[in-house]
Amino acid sequence: MKFAGKVAVITGSGRKQGLGEAIARRLSDEGATVVIADIGGSRDSATPDAMIGAEAEMREVAESMPGSASTFSCDVRDPDQVRALAAHAVAAHGSLDIWVNNAGIGYIMKPLGEVSADDWRAVIDVNLTGAWFGLQAAAEVMIAQGKGGRIVNIASQAAKSGFMHAQAYTASKHGLVGLVRSASIELGAHGITVNNVCPNHVTTGLGKWQNEHFAAVQGISVEQYLKNMAARIPLGRPGRPEDTANAVAFLCSAEASYITGESMNVSGGEEPH
Repeated sequence: MKFAGKVAVITGSGRKQGLGEAIARRLSDEGATVVIADIGGSRDSATPDAMIGAEAEMREVAESMPGSASTFSCDVRDPDQVRALAAHAVAAHGSLDIWVNNAGIGYIMKPLGEVSADDWRAVIDVNLTGAWFGLQAAAEVMIAQGKGGRIVNIASQAAKSGFMHAQAYTASKHGLVGLVRSASIELGAHGITVNNVCPNHVTTGLGKWQNEHFAAVQGISVEQYLKNMAARIPLGRPGRPEDTANAVAFLCSAEASYITGESMNVSGGEEPH
């Protein structure tokens, strides 16, 4: 129970079978109290009901955790809501030890000429600026507590390589690499580590949408698209939610206390740098 007595906030964790749920469950399995955070309901056209964690689903995810859990609705685009999320962790559970920036938009993908200014801003605002707000809010609380902490961003293979129809997404994930490199320098003196986890494709609910989108773009079946994907991965399969969750758990553990400013690939060998 390496996280016994620890409190972890995971943004974007309110959807069943999503990366956030897998991360929360992995930390909960090891004794952490977890805060299941998600937007709670559609706020605008960039956050459709089909792609976000609604309050009812958030509660179901929290109830399924093996350990103590609470929920908190938060739009990561709003710094005041993000600070309120950090305050909730302390008020409800007594501490804030782990913060995972997992909330993201990976479903606005279009050819370059079709990407609108609103599309661009929506992706950057959630994936990069939202992670910055989370990092800032978590760091403030962790510094005040004076006992260190762990901050992990869920980046992507797109933090290292480019992909068609993913200009804003790739830019936002590349931005996370620079963010942790700088933040880790400032926060190291406080015993706070800051790292990225960079998974390749994972077929969650969002991943299923991506499979269908890119298969259609290439004019092939989803089955063939998945076969092609597996063929280019040295370990022979796409990622699974637990692969990412295991990497997060390692970076949040005492074993990783001397690792900061890194962007760890979890890609089965597909991404070599």
